[in-house]
Amino acid sequence: MTSGLNARNDRALTAHVWVRETIREAILNGTLAGGTRLIQSELATKLNVSNTPIREALRDLAGEGLVVFDPHRGSRVRTLDLDEVRELYEMRIALEPLMVRRVMGRITTEQLDRADEICAELAKTTELAEWSELNRQFHSLFAFDDDSSRLASVISNLRDSASMYVALSLGMNSSRQAESNEEHRQLIRCYRDNDIEGATEVTVQHLRVTLADIERAQEQIGG
Repeated sequence: MTSGLNARNDRALTAHVWVRETIREAILNGTLAGGTRLIQSELATKLNVSNTPIREALRDLAGEGLVVFDPHRGSRVRTLDLDEVRELYEMRIALEPLMVRRVMGRITTEQLDRADEICAELAKTTELAEWSELNRQFHSLFAFDDDSSRLASVISNLRDSASMYVALSLGMNSSRQAESNEEHRQLIRCYRDNDIEGATEVTVQHLRVTLADIERAQEQIGG
């Protein structure tokens, strides 16, 4: 169940956010494996909070695709489904080049400078959950920031749904983290040079390699 769940130390966060980040970290680092039932009362006792922030946190994590609600069995950690992840990445490979073309020329120097800062943070961390969150922040900088954009909404949802799989692939391939960091730096250079073809190539290659790593990770788990 949830006996291996370790509470984060940063209690300066609100209870809701603190609980969400604690559970997210446990999912992404494998402490809470796929299929684990998430019983609100157990989590509340373990984390010493009421049921309300647990319920809110699980709702958020379900929105990110990390948690699944079953009307008969309650919440559980999403189980790796290779057909699902392949579809996620096929959709991203088809759609993200469209986003590159929309964003190129509109992205600001300040956004690219922030991307450089996140790259530096990514290079320093060895924690999968922290890396995954920084990775999410990095890619969000290269999204068309229009609330009415359906493309931005769809891609954001696809990225959230893929986050657990990305963490799994990193956990099974120690060199992939450094490779991804270098791909991030290449992407920044393409945007600074206004290189649409280069940015598209880096983006698609980044997605293809990540999918291949996820497939290999699943083979190791199953094999």
